[in-house]
Amino acid sequence: MKISILGASAGVGLQCVRLALESGHEVVALSRRIVPIPDHGKLTRVQGSATDARAVRTAVEGANAVLVTLGTKSPLPTTMFSDSARILLQALKHIGSSPTLIVLTGFGTGDSWNYNSFPMRILFTLALKQVYRDKDVQEQLISAGYPRWEIVRPGRLTNGSMTGQYRVLDKLVQGMKVGAISRADVAKFLVAQAEQPTYLGKYPALSY
Repeated sequence: MKISILGASAGVGLQCVRLALESGHEVVALSRRIVPIPDHGKLTRVQGSATDARAVRTAVEGANAVLVTLGTKSPLPTTMFSDSARILLQALKHIGSSPTLIVLTGFGTGDSWNYNSFPMRILFTLALKQVYRDKDVQEQLISAGYPRWEIVRPGRLTNGSMTGQYRVLDKLVQGMKVGAISRADVAKFLVAQAEQPTYLGKYPALSY
C-alpha cells in the first residue's frame, strides 16, 4: 500500500518511515528537511511544509493512508497544527480521494484534558497550553470534516526502544492512567493502523 507521512524527518514520523519501508510499503515522506535515511526504491521524498498546499497535494496523491505526525519544540502560540489540517482537508477534497487519515496529537487534547493527572495539567498549563490549544482545533477540524479518521493521543513521548507492549485506551474513564510511551512504539501503532484501521472515528490513547 502507499502511505504518506507528513512531518517525516524526525521523531515519530521518521520512525514511521522506517517501519513502513521495512514492511514493504510505498512511502511518501513530506518534511521541511530531507528525511535522514538512505535512498530506498519505495521512498519518495517531498521537501516542503505541511502548510504548503502544493507540497501537501503532491505528498498525498494516490495514498491509501496518510499519517500526520507533526510536532514543534516551541511552547509559543502556533497555528501550524490547525493550518495544516485545513490545507490537508482541502488537498484531499481537491484530489477527490478518502485515504485513512491517522493524526497524532497527544493525551490532554480535547475532552481528554479532564482525565490527565494533576502534575500533567500543571505542566500543560505552564509549558504546553498554547500548543495544545491549536491541537484542539486540529482535532476538531479533522473529526468534523473528514469521513475516515483516527486521532491518536499518546502520553509523554520518550526515546525508548520499541517493545510492542503498550496499552490502547479508546475510552475516557475516571482514574485512567496515561503515562510515558516510546516514539518507536507510537510509530508501530500508527503504521499498524494504516495497514488495518481498527479505531476509525475514535481517539485511542497510548501508554505503557
